[in-house]
Amino acid sequence: MLETPTARAAAAVSAALLAGGLVALGAPGAQAAPGDADCTTPADHKISQVQGSGDSTPLAGATVRVEGVVTGDFQRGDQLGGFYLQDPVPDGDPATSEGLFAYAGTSVADVKVGDRVFVTGRAVEYNGLTELSSVASVDVCGTGTVAPTAYDLARGDGTRLEHLENMLVTFPGRLTATEHYQLGRYGEVAVSAGGRLYQPTDRPGVTQAGNDRRRLLVDDGSNVQNPATVPFTSPQALRLGDTVSGLTGVLTYGFGTYRLQPTRPVAFRRDNPRPAAPGPVGAANVKVASFNTLNWFTTLGQRGAGTAQEQERQLAKLVAALKGLDADVVGLMEVENNGDTAVKALVDRLNAAVGAGTYSWVRHPDPGTDAIHVALIYRPAKVRPVGKPVSVQDEVFERPPLAQTFRRVRGGEPFTVIVNHFKSKSCGEATGPDADQGDGQGCWNARRVRQAKAVAALARTVPHPLVIGDLNSYGAEDPVKTLRAAGLASQTERFVPAARRYSYVYDGQAGELDHVLAGRSLARRVTGATIWHINSDEATILDYNTEYNPPSLYRPDAFRSSDHDPVLIGLRMH
Repeated sequence: MLETPTARAAAAVSAALLAGGLVALGAPGAQAAPGDADCTTPADHKISQVQGSGDSTPLAGATVRVEGVVTGDFQRGDQLGGFYLQDPVPDGDPATSEGLFAYAGTSVADVKVGDRVFVTGRAVEYNGLTELSSVASVDVCGTGTVAPTAYDLARGDGTRLEHLENMLVTFPGRLTATEHYQLGRYGEVAVSAGGRLYQPTDRPGVTQAGNDRRRLLVDDGSNVQNPATVPFTSPQALRLGDTVSGLTGVLTYGFGTYRLQPTRPVAFRRDNPRPAAPGPVGAANVKVASFNTLNWFTTLGQRGAGTAQEQERQLAKLVAALKGLDADVVGLMEVENNGDTAVKALVDRLNAAVGAGTYSWVRHPDPGTDAIHVALIYRPAKVRPVGKPVSVQDEVFERPPLAQTFRRVRGGEPFTVIVNHFKSKSCGEATGPDADQGDGQGCWNARRVRQAKAVAALARTVPHPLVIGDLNSYGAEDPVKTLRAAGLASQTERFVPAARRYSYVYDGQAGELDHVLAGRSLARRVTGATIWHINSDEATILDYNTEYNPPSLYRPDAFRSSDHDPVLIGLRMH
């Protein structure tokens, strides 16, 4: 989250008044009108003295005069309302930074990169950032140069970035886009060294501390929220997995994290192109998919679309995704729990795109009490239901599973698809063993384990079980381990390379929440599995919402049709 100019100005006013100073209301810093530069009064402190060797300035509240070269100019109010300066002659102490931020808008001298300046202002610590605010004067006295400090983002354990705060830095290596959740809102992208980041509870060898040491936030040098022109969306929108080399800018700090304000153009390379179709799943004669629809609701203003326009945009994207999957059976999550209304509307539109009667659906015998439920659609020309659908009568489920046995129309062995949507990780009213245990598995993990045990028990009663769905559990977490212990094996682990085995990105870390697990008898008939990365790598601003998304970015295609990637598996049933 970035500070707004109004918030920054108000904070500067408060700080000055508390210190006995006086500033003009509504403008950042003390209002010193530009005039003849004072180039004879020397600096009374070096920048490194203002910074100090610790986390905060040892001169807090003192008025100082420093000298440096402008390394980043963000003076306009729609930017950061100030500029960065750096001492071109380091003090030789590796624990101290040579850079400062001067919160000085254009009411003082308007500077540009390369200007040699003397800045007089009060040293303060603002949200963890050492800066000068309020600034009494800025004197431009010639030019100078500062070479960026080369730095390896993949830093070691215990290494901190405080000694580089407000300094011009360059990262020579290749960095990977690992999060863009706030791209449309604040113009932010997180990058990481050594490839993208994965959830620590998704696979062995990953730690949160290791992830944190490899990560950096790239900002846009602006205070504007929901900008009309969003960075990194032209000529194509940035996808997670794309890379950048030679990233250069001023390393600063705000709202709990270090962030880079680029001083050179940032050009990402398309190392993770959009997949036009799912990967191959072998010589299958039946294909099964799992897809979380991200709240497909026919009732407006609930969890899904808020307007008829948004609903139409959402429907177009969902249909494009389902059409691209081209599966014979699809388990769906987050469908409105309103009888057959929502699932029928989706099937009707899908059939309008692929042919009348191509898909039908299974009626859930016990959809539960939640606002959403799981659903199951299928191709009557390829498979036919065998017997009635079943569920689990257990209060542990708000969204009970849906199990249906199928057989190919041409005959052969039956197989049973069990669609699931386990309890989410959000805490809500979680207490006792369901509260966050601090093990990385979030809240309600104990409940999800109980749900996994109930599903495993159901799987033992049906022929050739295939457990699919959003389990809200990563691959190395207890619920998935419980299913594995019951003889259900992950088919994505079997067929999908580790670097591509993810279906969801949270807090910049990718992992597999959407699973396909086969019983031993069915595993022998699995021909392949793939995860179609059409959603988790795509920016949120490409989805169906209209509130903040730039209209020019919307397309009625499969990309960002949801926040989860669909999973596809092939079966060879005889």
